[in-house]
Amino acid sequence: MLSPAEIRARYEAVRAEVGPAVTVVAATKYVSLAEMAALAEAGIEVVGENRAQDLEAKHAEYGDAFRWHFIGRLQSNKVKVVNRICELVHSLDSHSAAERLEVPALVQVNLAAEGSKGGVVPDELESYLRDGVVGLSTMPPAADDPEESRGWFRRLRELAEEHALAELSMGTTQDYRIAAEEGATHVRVGSVLFRR
Repeated sequence: MLSPAEIRARYEAVRAEVGPAVTVVAATKYVSLAEMAALAEAGIEVVGENRAQDLEAKHAEYGDAFRWHFIGRLQSNKVKVVNRICELVHSLDSHSAAERLEVPALVQVNLAAEGSKGGVVPDELESYLRDGVVGLSTMPPAADDPEESRGWFRRLRELAEEHALAELSMGTTQDYRIAAEEGATHVRVGSVLFRR
């Protein structure tokens, strides 16, 4: 883990690259409870957590230090925790979770229909559009060249436009610059912010 000063410098660099209209979400799946203090000191504003139990533990310790997003697979039995803590869910892909959710959400779209990933295929998207759904998210297939993600990001933007949805969560450490160019409103980055 880098020092707070180093994290702040990297965070500001990423924010400068993506521009003021894009929310930089620090993905904290591999950040321990103790290490979260360095992120708070560095001025990180928004964190994205993958697991409800980690979200609960970190929020209990750091509460108002951050704005909290949920970016992992959302099980319906964990929705209550997310409703209490989060301002946005990036990964809605189940009707049972959607029925219980009280905070704004992005439907996760599995554009490449990869069996190993969550998300709904584009043909199912219509059935998820309800009050509270404000946009879409995606994780493109892994690629060595970030440029290979561009077509997937463009397709997600087109889908969002077709359904008049304003928010797009796409892009991670490897391809967030491309995502921002293609219209991301949120990028989820981890190692680029706090790992050597």
